[in-house]
Amino acid sequence: MTPQPTPTRAATQPRTTSTAQARAIRLGPRSTATLALVSAVGVVAFGWPFLAPPTSELNAHAQDAPWLFAGLLVLLVAVVAATISESGLGPKAVAMLGVLAATGAALRPIGAGTAGIEPMFFLMVLSGRVLGPGFGFTLGSLTMFASALLTGGVGPWMPFQMLAMGWFTMGAGLLPGPDRLRGRAELALLALYGFLAAFAYGTIMNLAGWPFMGALASGIAFDPHAAVPANLARFVAYCTATSLGWDLGRAAVTVVLTLTLGPAVLKALRRATRRAAFETAVTFEAR
Repeated sequence: MTPQPTPTRAATQPRTTSTAQARAIRLGPRSTATLALVSAVGVVAFGWPFLAPPTSELNAHAQDAPWLFAGLLVLLVAVVAATISESGLGPKAVAMLGVLAATGAALRPIGAGTAGIEPMFFLMVLSGRVLGPGFGFTLGSLTMFASALLTGGVGPWMPFQMLAMGWFTMGAGLLPGPDRLRGRAELALLALYGFLAAFAYGTIMNLAGWPFMGALASGIAFDPHAAVPANLARFVAYCTATSLGWDLGRAAVTVVLTLTLGPAVLKALRRATRRAAFETAVTFEAR
């Protein structure tokens, strides 16, 4: 009887030990280039008050620029998500993406309006760590979009939130030692990243809303005719007066939840990723 081929796992299958680190999405050259381009546009969208000289025509439309960039970022984030999806987001990865995005969106309203208590941030850090930067960017953007629909927070700030959260979650996937670092050292690294990134998220989101202030607070509002050092001083004062306490609360909650719930959540995410075997190919060989 002629031997029949039997399906076997490819040699590239992730190991089934606890140290295996399967990633749902591996960024290819096209995905990396697209993400870099959109991130560069995002930097301009957030930082244009410091990049445009006082005589620039852009400053003459200081109240319109955030709306223009918001519309542009919606399209660009969609392009990034589509490009990353084409690079390997299979049905199993889509299912996990949907579950994590829904969980994050449900966690966000828990502490809405209460001193920065936002538990979704710790979930984004751990998810990005386990599932990699490509999955992380997609998850962060989608989670913020879903939470905006859930809470009625749709506005010109939403695309900026999507991009900022995409960066936040992607950054966790870029941390060193994804396959080797475990235990307390990994938790300490994730807690430190979550603390710093929580402040960074708040700061760059302040950049999105700061030009809208106009004459509402002349001492700390963006002045399109002022030099960069003067506007930088105004921005620091704006952050200190409006969001420092909120950012500190977000950072503290992220650290506490990472240190207390992190081991269990990391273990569950890694187990689910290994069992899903996102990148496992099926080959045939003779018995």
